[in-house]
Amino acid sequence: MLKHFRPIAFVATADPSSSREFYERILGLEFISDDQFALVFDLDGTPLRIQVVEKVNPHPYTALGWNVSDIRKEVVELTGRGIQFERYEGMNQDRDGIWRSPSGAQVAWFKDPDGNILSITQL
Repeated sequence: MLKHFRPIAFVATADPSSSREFYERILGLEFISDDQFALVFDLDGTPLRIQVVEKVNPHPYTALGWNVSDIRKEVVELTGRGIQFERYEGMNQDRDGIWRSPSGAQVAWFKDPDGNILSITQL
């Protein structure tokens, strides 16, 4: 079945030029292509299709995330590139916006220009 095939990740944008700037220059993803339907980036071998839509209705939960080896380092670097990390009521996040889950995983959330919630996680 599908377990033998590589996934494709999707998010949406109503402003492709802002999204391209964000994903390519701020997050450092490799840009692959742009057409009337989507921007495409490489996520370490997995395609990310940022679908061009008329209006984005962001979900109130994470749409896309990355597993990182040093979350503190990534938070500092992304903050330096203008990323503002989200704060959530009831979550015991540290000064940098990092939350430690009961399992010990550390997570920090931020938004793309369309309000899609993205995350970085250190397991």
